[in-house]
Amino acid sequence: MNIRVSAAALVAAVLVFSVRGARAAEDATLLRVFLTDGTSLVSYGEPAKVGDRIVFSMPTGAGPVPPLQLIDMPASRVDWDRTSRYAASARATHYLQTQAENDYAVLSNDVAATLNDVSKAAEPAKRIELVERARKTLAEWPLTHYNYRQNEVRQMLTMLDEAIADLRAAATPGRYELTLSAFVDPPTITEPLLPAPTAQESIEQTLKAARAVDVAADRTALLGAALATIDREKTALPADWVSAKRAETEAAIQVERRIDRSYQLLTRRYVRLANQSARAADVKSLAWLLTRIRVRDAALGARRPEAVAALIAEVENKLDAARQLQLARERWALRAPELRSYRLAIAAPMDLFTELKVPLEDIKALSGSPPGALAALEQSAARLAKLVAEVAPPQEAAGAHALLLSAVQLAGNAALIRREAALAGDMKRAWDASSAAAGALMLGAKARTDIIAALRPPQISSPR
Repeated sequence: MNIRVSAAALVAAVLVFSVRGARAAEDATLLRVFLTDGTSLVSYGEPAKVGDRIVFSMPTGAGPVPPLQLIDMPASRVDWDRTSRYAASARATHYLQTQAENDYAVLSNDVAATLNDVSKAAEPAKRIELVERARKTLAEWPLTHYNYRQNEVRQMLTMLDEAIADLRAAATPGRYELTLSAFVDPPTITEPLLPAPTAQESIEQTLKAARAVDVAADRTALLGAALATIDREKTALPADWVSAKRAETEAAIQVERRIDRSYQLLTRRYVRLANQSARAADVKSLAWLLTRIRVRDAALGARRPEAVAALIAEVENKLDAARQLQLARERWALRAPELRSYRLAIAAPMDLFTELKVPLEDIKALSGSPPGALAALEQSAARLAKLVAEVAPPQEAAGAHALLLSAVQLAGNAALIRREAALAGDMKRAWDASSAAAGALMLGAKARTDIIAALRPPQISSPR
């Protein structure tokens, strides 16, 4: 065993020392989101970039567990380079204050254990492998641990390099290898950390965030949070500042409410006009409404882009529906003669089916069906089925026409099954007849409704 290897093991052992009590890690690190105007907002934990937005939680008060408000704003307003530098600095500081000492102790123990195994290894190649493994661990450690204890690690690396050279020389006499070690420091963190905001600074930051967000509801929520913090912390804040800032915040909230009311009235009025124009298939009026919405929004200062976007989308949907309705009405007008002929042809069969309702209700209710009534029902159903089959329905009413024919056939079956049940005294067959009668009544009612709807001029249903 080489003397230098023993020395290296000794140095590694010296690195193992009693670990100072690390401060307990907080639930989240206070970061900063720097805006393009040079100001910053506090972020409680890591901000998240979602598409073209940035989302983070901002404390609206002071203290170890401050109230938080979710901030959602355009990512274009953020100075990302400075925000990233600050985050790196904050993470490094947080790590060095909470976890670095423990991690360094673990590293020291691992290296010491590895070098202790060197003294037990009989083969020179195995000893070289163990020392090189310890060196590799040491060399990589500073780069992934914010350069913590880099000077001590470098000293250890130098001694391990010498030990490796001695081990190789002993293993292969007459051969010498020169190993040059280069140390690369991680990029220097240049963004200085800022202290945690005081209660007054938190209020100012909340008001600043209210001016930065672009959604009215978020702005109002932030103003409300600022006002609540002012009231909660007023005894600890300068009285003049509290009075002025409270008045300023209340005035801003009133402005937001007035703007909200203006846009609510705008929305209600133009939705009502759009509904009227859509029902009339007035495409030109709906296109004019879209222009007027933009003019009125500009007159109001374009203060609610999200409300205007929703309103424009609704009116555009109604414009599309009106265009479809207009096309459907033109088609209906072209086919009106055929539809009119069908209406006249099917009127009598539908009226005849209505006359079957009373005997069908008797069969359905199992309340008694005289032989004469059953015979009349069978005959009427057969005659009616022939009449319905002779009428050629237009495409619009084909499905409803088929329903009517099925209803007539079920009516005839109900009468037939009821007769069989009476002759056999079979209650089960009587219930089968009841089901057939119920089906005939239901299909007949639906067929009438669907035929009338198919022949009616197209229209847009009224909004609920």
